[in-house]
Amino acid sequence: MNDLVVRRIGRLLTMAGTGVGALEDAAVVVRGGAIEWVGSDRDLPTGLGSVAELDAGGACVTPGFVDPHTHLIWAGSRREDFVDRLCGMSYAEIAALGGGIHSTVRATRAASYDDLVAAALSRVESASRNGTTTLEIKTGYGLNPRDESRLLDVAGAVRGLRPEAIEVTYLGAHAVPRDSGRTPYINEVLAELPNARARNAQWCDVFCDVGAFSVDESRRILTAAREVGLGLRIHAEQIERTGAAELAAEMGCASADHLDHVDAAGAVAMATAGVVGVLLPACALTLGHGNWAAARTLQEAGVTIALGTDCNPGTSWCESMPYVIQLAVLAYRMPVEDALRAATINAAAALRRDDVGRVAVGQRGDLAVLAADHEADLVAHLGTTPVSATVTAGTAVVWP
Repeated sequence: MNDLVVRRIGRLLTMAGTGVGALEDAAVVVRGGAIEWVGSDRDLPTGLGSVAELDAGGACVTPGFVDPHTHLIWAGSRREDFVDRLCGMSYAEIAALGGGIHSTVRATRAASYDDLVAAALSRVESASRNGTTTLEIKTGYGLNPRDESRLLDVAGAVRGLRPEAIEVTYLGAHAVPRDSGRTPYINEVLAELPNARARNAQWCDVFCDVGAFSVDESRRILTAAREVGLGLRIHAEQIERTGAAELAAEMGCASADHLDHVDAAGAVAMATAGVVGVLLPACALTLGHGNWAAARTLQEAGVTIALGTDCNPGTSWCESMPYVIQLAVLAYRMPVEDALRAATINAAAALRRDDVGRVAVGQRGDLAVLAADHEADLVAHLGTTPVSATVTAGTAVVWP
């Protein structure tokens, strides 16, 4: 947690109010890892002492990006899945042949603890290079008590070694493993919930969809998770329309994620219950079944929309929130300012965090210095390095 002054900000997006809350020619003071002052560069307080200074050089600066949905602890490769999908095979067909989640489970179980920590740290650094300062990490590639516990420990180690704000989610209900029956495995997940909480998981997630867990099974798991003190999240309406959005509303989930097949009824239920809708456009693009009207369905119902990478080895190998923002604008046709709010303050809401996602006094000192002087260029200029520096709790890293 460091002290820092960021000066010569050409355009600072604070996310105040309903828009991006832009301030021109701005500066930010971070003290002890938290924002102490925000305002015009010419009004910068005197007497700051020998504080490190970062010159933004007239660039556009945003809050650090918040990624509310990742699966970034894994081993192995899913390149065969990718090639098979390009040849026309479906998600279900690949899984039936032993690919998909189950192939990653095999590789992850075989990997050493140290290798899993090193791989996860590398992915978090890649996210940081793209301006992410807060992210969620799910388990889900262990699918037995020993290996899910190990993944929780890996996530805890990463949280202790990195400056980012990291939320940990137990996703034992990611799939039914090939070496277990359905009912015994669900009972196993239920029995492991207290252990997940004891290992400092903050959330429980369930993949509620065709080929994964039913609405009734998901309700049972989420109810038990809530009883042990875990917050609730849900993979909803990704493969088919199942009613998972309504379940998210019924259970008071913080977020329902994917939502490629959400309908108006599900969206209205989510809006009424205050469930944040997390869209994952990189996954939708990879799988080729994205409903690019989903954002409008959610927006018309009044759902708060967030964006995430869904970083995983098979369907969204992506650590870049700027790329996700680009997809949201170009595929969902979201206005640039809406996509930026979805990647910052709204994504923070999906994690129920009120200390990140904005530039305001008292917030964590998290900023992304764009390699552009206006936020629209983040979307318009494709194929470039989008972030020139990342500030995480007052620690600045300028990327080469």
